[in-house]
Amino acid sequence: MAPLASSDPIGAVTSLLLPLLIGGYLAAVFVFKAAHGVAAAPWRAAILIGYALVGALLTDLIAGLGIGAYSSSHFWPLLPCFWLITSAVALAAAAVQALVGKWGTLLVAVLFIAVGGPPAGGLGTYLLPVYWRNIGVVLPPQSAITLVNRVLYFDGNDISTPLTVLFLYAAAGTAVIAWFGRIRPARSASAAGGTETSSAPGAAASPPSRRRAAIGMVVALGICAVMQCLFATTYMSAGHAPKASNLPFGAVGSSPVLTEAQKKISLKVTQYPDEAAAKSAMDQARVFGALVSSGGTNTLIVVPSMSDLAPLDLAVRFEEAARGTGQKLKVEQYAPLPLVPKDPFGLVQALMLVPLLIGGYMSSTLLMAATGRAAGRWRAAQLAGFAVISGLVIDLIVCYWLQGFPSSKFWITWPIASLIVAVVAFVAAVLQKLLGPIGTLVTVIVIILLGNPSSGGASGVPYLPAFWRDLGPYLPPRNGYILLHRTIYFDGHGTSQALINLLIYLVVAVAVLIVLDLRRTEAKVPADAMEGAAVSVPVGAVP
Repeated sequence: MAPLASSDPIGAVTSLLLPLLIGGYLAAVFVFKAAHGVAAAPWRAAILIGYALVGALLTDLIAGLGIGAYSSSHFWPLLPCFWLITSAVALAAAAVQALVGKWGTLLVAVLFIAVGGPPAGGLGTYLLPVYWRNIGVVLPPQSAITLVNRVLYFDGNDISTPLTVLFLYAAAGTAVIAWFGRIRPARSASAAGGTETSSAPGAAASPPSRRRAAIGMVVALGICAVMQCLFATTYMSAGHAPKASNLPFGAVGSSPVLTEAQKKISLKVTQYPDEAAAKSAMDQARVFGALVSSGGTNTLIVVPSMSDLAPLDLAVRFEEAARGTGQKLKVEQYAPLPLVPKDPFGLVQALMLVPLLIGGYMSSTLLMAATGRAAGRWRAAQLAGFAVISGLVIDLIVCYWLQGFPSSKFWITWPIASLIVAVVAFVAAVLQKLLGPIGTLVTVIVIILLGNPSSGGASGVPYLPAFWRDLGPYLPPRNGYILLHRTIYFDGHGTSQALINLLIYLVVAVAVLIVLDLRRTEAKVPADAMEGAAVSVPVGAVP
């Protein structure tokens, strides 16, 4: 009834528009830092609304006209939607900062990313648990996803609710900013007979102070715009139109169905003598499926624990091929270790990877913020201890509380989770030692903006574009995901290279950090600079 375009074959565009949310959040946080913690100056709302327009335009240009994730005819209808989404998040975030103070940054991250991200409903709100669905209704991310989805796929029908929610957030944020920036200072000054004007939060600053503040705002919003553009480019280009390329596939016997199917899907076919040999290859995660042909019958075997997308993709292509050749086809599922009932699409490892990556660089960044130094005598031991504990906590939550994978894999998953956290933590510590606070930003770019999109995730590496497919093996996220996924569902087959790569990262990072600690003296970094570095910590919390 509403077919998807070839540029967006699985409707992934709406769930990949997190740059709008991240951009709004970062704009409020960076402006707050640039203004030295004054969260409600009288010009704050205008600046954030202006940035929201720029950020929306950049995202629309990159995702639509640049990458081609949707047709150019949607450019203008989506632009005001993007502007509203970014404005609502930015203004609401600034309002929270005005109400709470310096802790507002953390509260915004928790509300809009940690709590608001999961119920956004990128795969459909009615596939969410009831409690997440109800939570999501009152937070911006779900309304943002719904608004873009309805405009992009359904000609803007039934958008009154998301529009209302987003406008309320924008209006409430503007009202709070106005109260703290103009109304309350004016009343205080009036009550004091004008003697307290200079100390009010919205008081006029001297020309040099205004110039410094203006320069700080420009630099901060420039960094924010770059980050938003990077998010839009990396996540959209990697995932908006997954298409198989040389998908590993097995064949037993010959059939015109296979020849016909290869006209629609790119397969790297390996011949096997019998079905048992093909299933052995599936046990070892070497193929995503197989076609068994014998005596005029064709059976397509798919592996649901190998990929969330490949089984459906293979079934559709082979059924079309069977109809085109007049052959009969039966589709069967086979998995060495079946997916658990609470993870029917094999998404858990891809989602589990995100907190492991974020926990790694957050541990190093917050330790640097607490001590004012990027290294120290006990730094390595502290990071290693955090990796062990955080790996255990995430393992307990995902395995036993959420029942995301079989409990028989609990003990082997713990050291893998801890290894991933440790690798990212020590890489971040080295970059912070070499580059100072900027090292955190570089870590986010390498691990979250480049590494996470190139991991392959639940869909699988063959569905990545060539650039991301070739980049992934050199970065920790791809290796971490393969190690997690194949250990849990394929008894560790095909994990040796990923394990070696992660261990090389860890050993080299630890060695470099030790050498730098021995050879370089380090001045204490000012607290304000450290807070600025920590701003990017929550970035990437949404998968």
